[in-house]
Amino acid sequence: MMTAGASLKPLRANLFEMACVSHIVHGMWRAPGNARHRFGEMSFWLDLARLAEDAGFDAIFLADVVGVYDRFGGLEAALRQGMQVPNLDPLMLVPAMAAVTSHLGFGVTFSTTYEPPFAFARRMSTLDLLTGGRVGWNVVTSYLPNAARNFGLDDEVPHDERYDRAGEYLDVLYKLWEGSWDDDAIVADVQGDVFSRPGSARYINHAGPHYRVEGPNLVQATPQRTPLIFQATGSPRGLELAAGHAEAIFIGGRTRDDVRRNIAQTRARAAALGRDPADLKFYVMAGLVPGRTEAEAQEKAARYREFYSVEGALVHAQAEIDLRAVDPALTIGEALAQQGRSIGNMGRRFGPEQTIGAALKQVGTFDEGRFFACGTPTQIADEIESWLDEDGIDGINLRQYHSFETAQDFATLIAPELRRRGRMPEQKRGETLRGRLFGHDRLPATHPAARYRDPAALQVKEVANAS
Repeated sequence: MMTAGASLKPLRANLFEMACVSHIVHGMWRAPGNARHRFGEMSFWLDLARLAEDAGFDAIFLADVVGVYDRFGGLEAALRQGMQVPNLDPLMLVPAMAAVTSHLGFGVTFSTTYEPPFAFARRMSTLDLLTGGRVGWNVVTSYLPNAARNFGLDDEVPHDERYDRAGEYLDVLYKLWEGSWDDDAIVADVQGDVFSRPGSARYINHAGPHYRVEGPNLVQATPQRTPLIFQATGSPRGLELAAGHAEAIFIGGRTRDDVRRNIAQTRARAAALGRDPADLKFYVMAGLVPGRTEAEAQEKAARYREFYSVEGALVHAQAEIDLRAVDPALTIGEALAQQGRSIGNMGRRFGPEQTIGAALKQVGTFDEGRFFACGTPTQIADEIESWLDEDGIDGINLRQYHSFETAQDFATLIAPELRRRGRMPEQKRGETLRGRLFGHDRLPATHPAARYRDPAALQVKEVANAS
């Protein structure tokens, strides 16, 4: 906890979403009153956006995949569970939600691996312009084998090659977003018959190992130019990309020391790459189940667990083995070895030393580690304050159990207590997403994108190793 008189770190909160029936907490779409089955209706997203803005969330954060989870149980299991299929395009949802809100932000997930950067630059610039700068981009490289086959490949692009592509992809985007238009390009001079000032937009002439893009961007300079950049760390290459480029980073760790160490390591690497470590904020996925009393909260969590699907969790984990059919006393590593399997998705998610029984309990209770709190608003606020002050995180992606009960509970039970403690900041109409989180609309001068604000830098032929 913070000492008396110390400055209080505010909680930055996103509502974690995906345009499907089953995102993370599988099987819950069947629960009474759950609106998940309406995800294909415009009214679902308009209702959600209004609720999220009123609750004080910074943004609705939209996950995405471009393939199906078909390793465990095949396509049939994924379809039966509605496990992220069917799944709508998240970028298409933003304009509708932005139209009924004034300061809610939107984070959208998009992969750097399969679609060309020029088209994506145009779409994101369009969203940034139309929303007044309320968008962010979650940079992913995609990992599902089915995703690769959907774009004409036989299998996944190798891990390191995906990150090589991502580094160059970002380089192209920065040239288009930061360098190809001047801020004062649009003059709309009726008398002089000039709409855009000659010389105010320029070709980028990017020529690299993976992409050739002449430019300029088809959209003028937007409020943020480059949308707020989200990314998750995991592998060493993921850490390198996040430390070099991301502003909001999703971090993990099984213990408080793990989380603090991961944050410190990422900040240190960002500093080594010439960035200001203060330009990074760290987020975790959190589960919050509040009640007006402890008993009410526990009853609610028990009600949620009645509908939770272990099969859906195994499909999502792309499990190599069926945990339900293995001796619960074995460790994950032992069970995989018995079946001649390597330490793959199961080992990464649960740890090879964890027992099958413990893994099944974790799956079945959906507590998902240390960032879970169930109790009264006071108890949950105490937990959140410890995450902020002792773990060192800056924000959460709130995992949803029930739509819209989870968001409504945050709005009516948790947010008021956080505001009472000075932990929930007031939002201002007209803020950009970056402005809300960092106090400035554009990327700082220490970010690698800033070099392309000098038109001369656009003509440098070699591609910086940004991965």
